[in-house]
This record gives sequence, C-alpha cells and structure tokens, in this order.
Amino acid sequence: MDRTAPTDHPILPAISKRWAPRSYLDTPVSEADLRTVLEAARWTASAYNEQPWIYLVTRKAEEADAYAKLLACLVPFNQSWAASAPVLMLACARLNSAGNGKPNAWALYDTGQASSAMSIQAASMDLHIHQMAGFDAAAAREAFGIPEDVMPISAMVLGSHGPASALPEKLAEREVAPRSRKDAGEIFFGGSWGKGF
Repeated sequence: MDRTAPTDHPILPAISKRWAPRSYLDTPVSEADLRTVLEAARWTASAYNEQPWIYLVTRKAEEADAYAKLLACLVPFNQSWAASAPVLMLACARLNSAGNGKPNAWALYDTGQASSAMSIQAASMDLHIHQMAGFDAAAAREAFGIPEDVMPISAMVLGSHGPASALPEKLAEREVAPRSRKDAGEIFFGGSWGKGF
C-alpha cells in the first residue's frame, strides 16, 4: 500500500513517505537500524546545542519488563494497537539548561525536532514511528524514576508497517484513508498575520 503524501511541491522522499500507522508487524527492528534511527535524533539542531532530549528505549524482545511497564502507561486505546510494535519509546525533555541551570524555554521544541528527525530517518529505512500524546506522564515518571526536571512528552512506537486488516474495522479504515493536510495559505503567512503566503 503506497502511503506517499500527495504533495503540492517536491520534497525529500523520506518526508513524503513519513506517516504514522497503527498496524505494526512484531518483527524486531535490528540493532543497527534502531541505532541509526536514534543517531538521527542525536545530530538534531538545538538551542545553544543543549540537546535536551532523552529517549527511554524499550524493545519487546530484549527489555520485555521495561516494555510492559511503558506499555501500561499508554491510554487503553493506544495499548490496543501499540502492543504489536517491537520498539516502544518515551521522548522526554530536560527542562533546565545544563550550562546554567536556568529554565530552557526551547527544550520542548528541540525535543520535537529530534523526534521528527527520527521519524524521517525511520521512513527512509522503510520503518515507521507513531508518536502518541495518549499516555500517563505521571505513571511513566513513577515507573521509571524520571527526575522532576525532566518532562515526559510523547510515547513512540517504532517498527515495520503491518496490514490494515490486523486492526479493528474503524482503525483499519483510518489506516487506508487518503492523506491530507491544511491548505498552505492557512499555515504560511506572507508579510502580515493572516495573509496567506
């Protein structure tokens, strides 16, 4: 199934291939592939080169107990489909600057950039990442001893896309629905607020 984005202008193939499926094969992601995806985050730009992101990485086969603990932190809806993915991660941001201990106003932005880089890298390798807001950050903090100055931001699965037929009917329909985005004029303003570029 080709899920390449129907872009208005040419973009990098890995960006147009990036999407967030909910059906995953339970085939393990190789160590080399996982480390390549993580390396994309490591080399992401960040304010003052703080690199405030921290990713808790669990693999179903290798860190089964940790994987189960993190899976239990997801809302039931996300647990229902994410449990088949071979890798489950938690994206976190260190909220204070390592240099001066003051709040880092860009920590969340930078961590989002790192997660995006991972998603694009994964897509270039025929892998997919689905990022989820539907998780209990307090439960994750307690389960893994996450310090107070670190914010859990997003749970993420990584793996190979599985068949839509493996999902319940309504989710399967969403899995194959046409991809769309807002019109460019709604999100890019030229010269003044509200004036479509």
